[in-house]
Amino acid sequence: MVSFLDIAKVESPKVLGAMKRREFLALFGSAAVAWPRAVRAQTSARVPRVGFLSPSPQTYQDEFRRRMRELGHIDGQNVIIDYRFTDGHDERLPSAAKELATLAVDVIVCTNSAATAAAMSVTNTIPIVMVTTSDPVGSKFIASLARPGGNVTGLGSMALETALKQLQFLKDVVPTIRKVVIFWNPLNPGNVISVDSIHATAQNVDIDLRPVEIRSPQDLKTAFDAAQRIDPDGIVALVDQVTIRYRADLVDFADTIRRPAVYALREFVVAGGLMSYGVSFSYLHYRAANYVNQILNGAKPADLPVQLPTKFELVINLKTAKAPGLTVPPSLLAIADQVIE
Repeated sequence: MVSFLDIAKVESPKVLGAMKRREFLALFGSAAVAWPRAVRAQTSARVPRVGFLSPSPQTYQDEFRRRMRELGHIDGQNVIIDYRFTDGHDERLPSAAKELATLAVDVIVCTNSAATAAAMSVTNTIPIVMVTTSDPVGSKFIASLARPGGNVTGLGSMALETALKQLQFLKDVVPTIRKVVIFWNPLNPGNVISVDSIHATAQNVDIDLRPVEIRSPQDLKTAFDAAQRIDPDGIVALVDQVTIRYRADLVDFADTIRRPAVYALREFVVAGGLMSYGVSFSYLHYRAANYVNQILNGAKPADLPVQLPTKFELVINLKTAKAPGLTVPPSLLAIADQVIE
C-alpha cells in the first residue's frame, strides 16, 4: 500500500493518477483517524445555549450580559443567549418557556417568580436560575436554601421583608397614616405571599391595607381609578415586572393625588418617587451569571445553595417630599444610603 511519504513525494497529477483509487482513499481514511483529538473536538463542539425568560425587556439583562462576558461567555461567540419576553403579560410566560425548552437550552434564567413558575411547569430537567424571588421555599420552587434539590437554584430578593420595612418607613414619614393602597400582581407568586403576610402585619400597626391588582399594563388605568376612589393616606407598590416597567406612571399617580409612596427599587426614586427600600435588582442580575457559569461548567442546581441578599438600600427624594409638605424625620435621613435633593 502507498505510504503517507509516497504522497508527499508525488510530483505531478500524472503520477497521482497512476495510483489506485482505493489505495488513495484508504490512506486518507487512516490519516483522518490520526488527526489530533483536539482538532476533531473543536470541529464538533456544541456551543452552549442560555435561555433568558422575562415578562419585560427592561429587566437589567445588560448587567447579566456584562458579568457573563467577565466570566468568558461572549454572546454570539462561545455562547448563545436566547431571549423570550412577553411584553408585560405573565400569562404568556409558560408558552415562552416551552419555546426555550424546545430549543434544548442548557439553562433558563428567570427574572421573577412568575417566570420561574412558568419554566418549572414545562421542565424538571433543564437547570433553572432564579434572579428575583421573594420566597423561593414558600413558593415551593426549592426544598431549602442550603440544598435546593431538583433543577432550580439562584437568588432570593427577600421582597416580603423589605415590603414590611417599606410600610414602617411610610409610617415614620406620616405617623397618622391609616389607609394604605398596595399595588400587586396576583399572577406573581411572590406578590401573593407578600400581600398575605403584609396584610397581617399591617393590622398589628393599625394600618388598613387596601390591595389593588395590576396584572398587566392594560390594568394601570383601572388600578389608578380604583386607588383614587379609596382615597388612601399612602401607597406601597410591590416589586413586579409591571410596576418596574411602568414606574414613571406609578410615580406620576402618587404625585397627582399628592400622597406619599414607598417603593422597592431606587429607580422609582430617581424617577421622582418619594422613597425606596430594597435590594439592587441590577446587582441580582449581575450575580445570576455566576450560577449560569457554574452550571455550564458542570455543576448541578440541586447542589448550589440559594443566596439571599445581605445589603439593602434606603433612598429618599427630599424634593418630592417638599411638594405635598412632608417632613422626613432626621432619624430616617441618618440611615439613608442616598438622599436626592
